[in-house]
Amino acid sequence: MLVRTYRIADKFGIVILKSSAALTQALLDGSHIVVSAFRRGAFGTAGGVFAVLALVIRSIIAVIRRVALIIWAVLQGVSGFILRIINAISAVTMRGTSRVSGRVVQSAGSTAGGIMARRAARAEMETGLAEDPLRVQNRLLSIISVALLAGLIGVVLWATNPTNVSEQPFPPVNGGGAINLFEDTTATPAGAAPLLASPVPTVTPLPVVLEARGTLAYVAREQAQTDIWAIGIGSRTPIRLTNDPADDRDPAWSPDGRKLAYASRRSGNWDIYVYDTVTGSTTQMTVDLGYQGAPQWSPDGLWLVYESYQGNNLDIYVMPVDFSQQPQRVTDNAAPDFSPSWSPDGRRIAFVSWRDGNQDIYLFTLDDPRDSAAVNVTNTPTRQEDYPAWNPDGDLLAYSALDEGLEKVFVKEVDNPAAPALVLSRGRQPSWSPNGASLVAVVDSLDSTQLIAEPFAESGVSTAIVQVLRGSSDPVWTGTPLPAALVNSGGLGPAVTEPLYIEQVSPPNAEGLYGLVSLPGVEVEGPYLNDKVNDSFDALRERTLAAAGWDFLGQLGDAWWDIDRPQQPGEERLNWHKTGRAFAINRNLIVGFPAPIEVVRDDIGVDSYWRVYVRVADSEQAGQLGEPLRRMPWDFVSRSQGDVEAYDQGGRLKNEVPTGYYIDFTQLAQDYGWLRVAAGVDWRANINAVNYWLFIKPEGESWLTAMLELYQESQLGGYAPTAVPGSGTG
Repeated sequence: MLVRTYRIADKFGIVILKSSAALTQALLDGSHIVVSAFRRGAFGTAGGVFAVLALVIRSIIAVIRRVALIIWAVLQGVSGFILRIINAISAVTMRGTSRVSGRVVQSAGSTAGGIMARRAARAEMETGLAEDPLRVQNRLLSIISVALLAGLIGVVLWATNPTNVSEQPFPPVNGGGAINLFEDTTATPAGAAPLLASPVPTVTPLPVVLEARGTLAYVAREQAQTDIWAIGIGSRTPIRLTNDPADDRDPAWSPDGRKLAYASRRSGNWDIYVYDTVTGSTTQMTVDLGYQGAPQWSPDGLWLVYESYQGNNLDIYVMPVDFSQQPQRVTDNAAPDFSPSWSPDGRRIAFVSWRDGNQDIYLFTLDDPRDSAAVNVTNTPTRQEDYPAWNPDGDLLAYSALDEGLEKVFVKEVDNPAAPALVLSRGRQPSWSPNGASLVAVVDSLDSTQLIAEPFAESGVSTAIVQVLRGSSDPVWTGTPLPAALVNSGGLGPAVTEPLYIEQVSPPNAEGLYGLVSLPGVEVEGPYLNDKVNDSFDALRERTLAAAGWDFLGQLGDAWWDIDRPQQPGEERLNWHKTGRAFAINRNLIVGFPAPIEVVRDDIGVDSYWRVYVRVADSEQAGQLGEPLRRMPWDFVSRSQGDVEAYDQGGRLKNEVPTGYYIDFTQLAQDYGWLRVAAGVDWRANINAVNYWLFIKPEGESWLTAMLELYQESQLGGYAPTAVPGSGTG
């Protein structure tokens, strides 16, 4: 009976201990889940993680302590009950033993054989008790259980000691203030326990590449005009900083992030301006009839470096922002020098030049202020680098260049010109983050433009900051956020609200066909265009006249072609001239001294495109029209002048950049919906396939659907689609 009672009590204690252990483990598992959530950033920033984790751990330990105390009380009660039962059983056993002993003594006097029997019985009973294994096992389990319980109680008491808890190395929150895990929007009565509201939604943590935060400024083009925009890192709502009807571009943040230098034509020609984002004031820094652009700040914020076109030469200049001195010329090479960038140590200026026959990046040092002492950093005859940008430490230069048909961002060690450049990513016009851990660049796709942040350190992934207007450019990053008043104002409204043109289209005839409209005053064979695109051409012609100072589109090479006109070798059979949605400039304008137009080659992917620059009238004027060229034009004439390599390559780069002022006609045509066309695959051997003169306006239509605007399918003859047997389609 005693053994059975002991076993029951022992098993009951083991059940209680195991239950408490399971409960404790569940609480610990819950705390592990909470800690994992904090590590994943699910509850906010790192500063609050440790504070909230401390609160959770304290709560868990308090629960464990209470459970342990309950278990201890239960065990005490069970132990007391068991002891009372054992005492009662012992008393009964003793009385029974006394009676049995009396009987044995009486029997012993009467017979000697009884003594031997009692001895044998006693020995058998003692042997059975000593060899019972359950008794040994139960005693061992009891000792272990008591020891574990005592250890658990000791750990809980130590962990819940206020002295020990306060010594945990959790960082203070908000300067050591109280931890506020939940936001309480209602007042809590004094002495009342606060109600736990729903957790306050926290701002999504920024990716690693954007941790520097701050502000991006960039240039966007719309309505044939450029303005400067800005967006806070982490925001999705850009605001317009400038909205003059004239072009504003080339933004550059001051070292303190408060001021923005930029170039603008608002005074009639290109000058440098500084905009104060706090006061909203704008200061004109240069007053010159020539061209000034691409400003950059010195690291102390006291000087500006910029490019200026004077004496038919594009060079680098510096000027103090307090107007205490006259601008000083830094470079004087006969080749164009442009795109300056001041080093963080203030002793060097990186710039782009054609002085060695190709477009490379050079370093000018104030320790040896001679233009001839400038060092070629990139020295790559097969690439044309541009847009140099210093990292904050001043030991690296980022820049972009067209390489293998793609715009790419490169990073180069400044003090080791022989070291190869690192290809970082796709994109153009890079700008470093304020902490130097990443760069932002402009990335163009088929139908959009995005500002992409690319990690330069080992951690992080490429992150899209914002999708911007197609063709946006010049991103610059400062660590300073925009003033709240400026952000709350929503920025400025658009400078141009009226559309550039309105297509006035007559209704189609009874057969559903549109007509051709004549081009008044245009000298060309077949002076007609489709009624759906002629108004945009007229508006483009008028805009080009105002920008260039002469009627560039008043004499064309081609406009509309009759459907039966045969194409020349190298010309496309499905020619857009037959749709009335194409025009060709006079291709012979590339000839002359100087030539009325210059053509620059753009290799995009596997295709070659061309950018046409129109020389302004009286190009020696002081900059009220156009701006100087920076890129080297393509020389088509060289292919027929005995140069074997030029003949094989369809021409070559010219020997020098032409002087004077030009407008980017390709960009202007695109503003009005007219797109350039890629050269044919055999353009190097066939001049008719070059296509630098051709501009089309498909507006999403295929060549066939565009033809069906002018002709019935029965009139297309061999151009009509051929029915496929069994397909039921034509």
